[in-house]
Amino acid sequence: MRILGIDPGLRSTGFGVIEQTGSKLRYLTSGCVRSGSGELAARLKVLLEGLAEVIAAHQPQQVAIEKVFVNVNPQSTLALGQARGSAICAAVIAGLPVAEYTALQVKQAVVGKGHAQKEQVQHMVRRLLALPADPSPDAADALACAICHAHSGKLGAFSTRGLSYREGRLK
Repeated sequence: MRILGIDPGLRSTGFGVIEQTGSKLRYLTSGCVRSGSGELAARLKVLLEGLAEVIAAHQPQQVAIEKVFVNVNPQSTLALGQARGSAICAAVIAGLPVAEYTALQVKQAVVGKGHAQKEQVQHMVRRLLALPADPSPDAADALACAICHAHSGKLGAFSTRGLSYREGRLK
């Protein structure tokens, strides 16, 4: 099973693709889609097209994305939600099911502590995927989201046929 993890952001959206075979996880790729500056619509298009390219190149079967958190600045929260919407659209257009996880769920699954620091997430992603170095923070968060989905036990609950959108929840 190939899983694409996405850490949405308007300036930089992290992505990471892993493959799960039984209990083994294997790193395939990771990086960031950067939207630059300019008009919002153009930036959202860059994110949509960038993630569509990642999906086409690496053929994931499922997508896991981090849920939006409510931030002190409502404008930042709205921008993050719009970036997230572009990411979800890229997955759904490709016919992929989408699972959502909170940052707390992702950190709990990867580090064992829901309030872990970014550096701890980077380090554990590196160890779990046997990477030679820590990935960038955005890529690490995306890979952590994919790892969370792999560990959630929800893989069989998502249909890979047709256009679908489902919400994943850890118990």
